[in-house]
Amino acid sequence: MDGWVADKRVAFILFLILAGTLLCPGWTKHGSALADQMTEASAPGEVRKTEVSGEAAEYHTPLAGEPLHTVFMGKPIDIPALDRGRVTALTLGGVLYTPRQGSTSATPIGALYLMREWEESRTRNEISIFVNDLEYDRSFGNIELVARFENNTIPLGQREVVNNREIKSSDTIWGTVVGSLGPGLRYKVAPFQVDNDVKLQLLGKVGYFYAERTSDTGPNLVLPPETMLYGVKLRGRYDGMRRNLLELPHTGMAAGFDLDYMHRDKWANFGTIPDAIFTRKNTQNYVQLNGYLMGVGGIPGLSEKNRIFFSVHGGVTPGKSSDRYNAITIGGGPLPGESGDLCRPDYPGTMFNQVLVSNYALAALEYRRELAFFIYLHLRETLIWADRAAVTDTNQFLFKSSTGAATTIGLDTGFFWNSELYLGYSWDSGFVRNGKPGSGLILTWNKSF
Repeated sequence: MDGWVADKRVAFILFLILAGTLLCPGWTKHGSALADQMTEASAPGEVRKTEVSGEAAEYHTPLAGEPLHTVFMGKPIDIPALDRGRVTALTLGGVLYTPRQGSTSATPIGALYLMREWEESRTRNEISIFVNDLEYDRSFGNIELVARFENNTIPLGQREVVNNREIKSSDTIWGTVVGSLGPGLRYKVAPFQVDNDVKLQLLGKVGYFYAERTSDTGPNLVLPPETMLYGVKLRGRYDGMRRNLLELPHTGMAAGFDLDYMHRDKWANFGTIPDAIFTRKNTQNYVQLNGYLMGVGGIPGLSEKNRIFFSVHGGVTPGKSSDRYNAITIGGGPLPGESGDLCRPDYPGTMFNQVLVSNYALAALEYRRELAFFIYLHLRETLIWADRAAVTDTNQFLFKSSTGAATTIGLDTGFFWNSELYLGYSWDSGFVRNGKPGSGLILTWNKSF
């Protein structure tokens, strides 16, 4: 055990060193040119050419939205410019788990993404029927009126998993519907693409919470009452990243935070009989703070085909106000890259919103290699510490400190019919399955219209 902890300390120190290197001035400057800089097409819109000296032009990765005219395997490739302010995309796929997580061996993935930007307004929407995130912003210069709608209304019972075993008696149907409205400030920032801006928003929130028993709910489990929700959110976002042809972060920085206060109108003690540990006094009102910082850039001495990426996510729920129904959720799925998705903490190989935590810190370090202008291979190491939710056989719900690490190898590639594929394999040291190592295999297909 001591050796495992030492290994994780070394990994974390290496992470900090590489992240610090990324933040140093001159990080994106290239070192000595390598052979692979000299053998392919140069900037988008150009094919291979030679300088007066007879050497090939320096290679540059094709970037999102820009036209590309190049030659691949002796055939000319012509990709037109893309309007990134008008995107409709469908994502389908699934994840396989070995061994199973609880009684689940596979999870399907499906969502529709809609983004539109007009001269004085914009909208961004993630739609998957039972879980949705919709936003519409109306601009008045740099001042905006922001309207949001979120719901998590899965119509099936949700069971907690302990020691990789589902606690059947914890089965509960519950969900939330929340609408938000308020003012915001927004300014465009370099490199001045559609997703590059800095935003600060103050939103009033009104919503509804419900909880229902199922035929499997334990008789000693007391549910909280259904109630109206009232709160306020202060949200900040900065995105200075430039994406590549597959919309993967290529260079730049991003950061953000969410500070939430929520009041649950009709509330009562809940938990297990006779020792309900979640009291109205502690949990009726709560504050949560979540934030992230990430960056991506080149590696000194290597060509632009080699990128290094780091990210840090963290969250805290002060006091004893965290419970099963307001805990921070950490899940798996495709790795975040789109601007509105960067705030999502992702632990590879995890089921959707499986891990509930009151406090956490998650760090990831990734090396990515461009194999061809439409194929990218990456290796990622993810470290996590969290006060994670746990449930006993008697339905006692508590938070326990836990750590883990996940290693991921993945491949992003362009595909037929103006689409993309992502294939990733992740190995987890035991965080997901409460100390038992395991792995996950994810495949997603993303089709743009």
